Amino acid sequence: MGLLGEAVTQLVIPVAAIIGLGFALIQWLLVSKVKVSTDSANNDYTDSLMEDDQEENVQNDDVVAKCAEIQNAISVGATSFLFTEYKYLGIFMAAFGVIIFLFLGSVKGFSTKSEPCTYSQGNMCKPALANAFFSTVAFVLGALTSTLSGFLGMKIATYANARTTLEARKGVGKAFIAAFRSGAVMGFLLAANGLLVLYMSINLFKLYYGDDWEGLYESITGYGLGGSSMALFGRVGGGIYTKAADVGADLVGKVEQNIPEDDPRNPAVIADNVGDNVGDIAGMGSDLFGSYAESSCAALFVASISSIGISHNFTAMSYPLLISSMGILVCLVTTLFATDMFEIKNVKEIEPSLKRQLLISTILMTVGIAMVTLLALPSEFTLFNFGTNKAVKNWHLFFCVAIGLWAGLVIGYTTEFYTSNAYTPVQDVADACRTGAATNVIFGLALGYKSVIIPIFAIALAIYISFSLAAMYGIAVAALGMLSTIATGLAIDAYGPISDNAGGIAEMAGMSHKIRERTDALDAAGNTTAAIGKGFAIGSAALVSLALFGAYVSRAGIKTVDVLSPKVFIGLIVGAMLPYWFSAMTMKSVGSAALKMVEEVRRQFNTIPGLMEGTATPDYATCVKISTDASLREMIPPGALVMLTPLVAGTFFGVETLAGVLAGSLVSGVQVAISASNTGGAWDNAKKYIEAGATDHARSLGPKGSDSHKAAVIGDTIGDPLKDTSGPSLNILIKLMAVESLVFAPFFAAHGGLLFKIF
Repeated sequence: MGLLGEAVTQLVIPVAAIIGLGFALIQWLLVSKVKVSTDSANNDYTDSLMEDDQEENVQNDDVVAKCAEIQNAISVGATSFLFTEYKYLGIFMAAFGVIIFLFLGSVKGFSTKSEPCTYSQGNMCKPALANAFFSTVAFVLGALTSTLSGFLGMKIATYANARTTLEARKGVGKAFIAAFRSGAVMGFLLAANGLLVLYMSINLFKLYYGDDWEGLYESITGYGLGGSSMALFGRVGGGIYTKAADVGADLVGKVEQNIPEDDPRNPAVIADNVGDNVGDIAGMGSDLFGSYAESSCAALFVASISSIGISHNFTAMSYPLLISSMGILVCLVTTLFATDMFEIKNVKEIEPSLKRQLLISTILMTVGIAMVTLLALPSEFTLFNFGTNKAVKNWHLFFCVAIGLWAGLVIGYTTEFYTSNAYTPVQDVADACRTGAATNVIFGLALGYKSVIIPIFAIALAIYISFSLAAMYGIAVAALGMLSTIATGLAIDAYGPISDNAGGIAEMAGMSHKIRERTDALDAAGNTTAAIGKGFAIGSAALVSLALFGAYVSRAGIKTVDVLSPKVFIGLIVGAMLPYWFSAMTMKSVGSAALKMVEEVRRQFNTIPGLMEGTATPDYATCVKISTDASLREMIPPGALVMLTPLVAGTFFGVETLAGVLAGSLVSGVQVAISASNTGGAWDNAKKYIEAGATDHARSLGPKGSDSHKAAVIGDTIGDPLKDTSGPSLNILIKLMAVESLVFAPFFAAHGGLLFKIF
């Protein structure tokens, strides 16, 4: 037994979650002190906000009122879209919940009789019908928590964007703190909510299951399935929305009309800023919640069929939850380094400060993992390893979690190197713009392919070490280690879109060039941190998917996955094709929607008198409607591909073919996702490198509107769907198919392979 008793464990986990929620509330209250109001009687902020020389020809009250108006338009647009999207997802959730119940209930013919346990020999477990019911409940809980995570993130981001803009007039340091604190609110809310709901679900399910931990933790896997299924539609739908608007705004506004980014004369500008919140914030929040839920569920399931589960050691079983609890406390301390201990004085300090967050959280978390491992786990125990038991020591688990944590840092820093314009790879891409868009595209694609190498070696090393030490459980907790600092990861990730919105509001409100330079600096660092966040999500998805794959193979009763078997190999090659099919669907969806957006923006510039002169107002609503309609319509086919593939493969071709599909999609999906995300991020920052003109080299490529700049904008628009739609959605594809296969494994094992049985 570990040193920590069950009673203490039952107390520590919810207390850590509540501390996380409390810290999120405190950060939100600090952000809310920045008032978006022109009522000077109640607001002395407006008198002290401006520095003497920073606003020319603009009255302070006028600026604040304009910021409030734009913020409201973005918030209303984002809320309206998400409510419409959630209506569709509510129908999906109900329908898929019924499918889960019917499929799993039919395993034993909807019997209500207890069954012999699969792994705990000699004991009786709850009926399959109970597992069907509780898996469905867990699925709904996961789906609702994922939806809530995305929605709250969006509301926080739209609350903070104008406040960041207004703080930028005090200085870049104040704006940075406003944006980062807002990101921290989202990070801690998501981490704490995910942990608290999972903890409560386990304890509520235990009231029925009692000593049947095998059935309890098998049904809990539905929580991960619910989280990721909502994340898939959120990522794809939000990604199509934001990139359709972004491509349309950039191609017509910046390339054809030669007006600045986020110029209020551009009809697509509100849709573009709304898209940052529904795609980069709501979609990303749901995505990382799904990764957290699945890694926890994979670890819990594997532990439940091992000695710590069979012996009912609750503290050791809760090791994944205790790691997440420690992560919340570590991230709390780490956040204070950014907001209270180090002050940002100039734009060059922004990116190092964000990188420092990653390093500090990783170092502190390594110490935290050692403490949790020593207190929670017995000195020695056995783990289920594909039909055999593997003896492990508690320090083995420390190294498994730590290797996942540090592999995440390596992936994050590698991503930063390939996507930040402070380093030569992006500068080389920018330099390629001298000879036009074609060479820019060639250099960008080469950068993306090359950026895959180090992350894949890091993932491979983490897999080898963690599997050697603790079998599939080791891989599951390695994934959890990579996600243990999720609150900090989300804070620096959400910071990017908030800063992007802040820059857009500054431009639309007619604020001075100096303010826009500050928000652009925040945004450029945000692009890099967003790429780092995607790197973490993809890396953790690879580990999570492999852990879920191992759990699926165990639950489906497959002794070995033999790639020389025709059944497995056909699944392998089809699975490797799926990321390309999925990417083709999402890329074409963005292209089709962007085509309509470009035509509409051109129409307005050509037909609305006085639009270019600034004397007429664009029809923003039509552009918002184009993005909304396209995203809701186009998110269904890619989502159906992912959700139906495991059901079709398992039912008609059997568990072995499905194992091949999962392995193939994992191996190919990770490579495509990293490449797509980094290529798009590099093109975006190459464009910003030219626009900023901060070095002699950058100035030789500019200014805005030059041929080199136009070539960079074209590269950026090509990269938009890669980095914000297809790339980040692919990591959901590989882990969602794996967790869905695990949930339906009892059905596939009992009734799957219909075609092979017939022929």
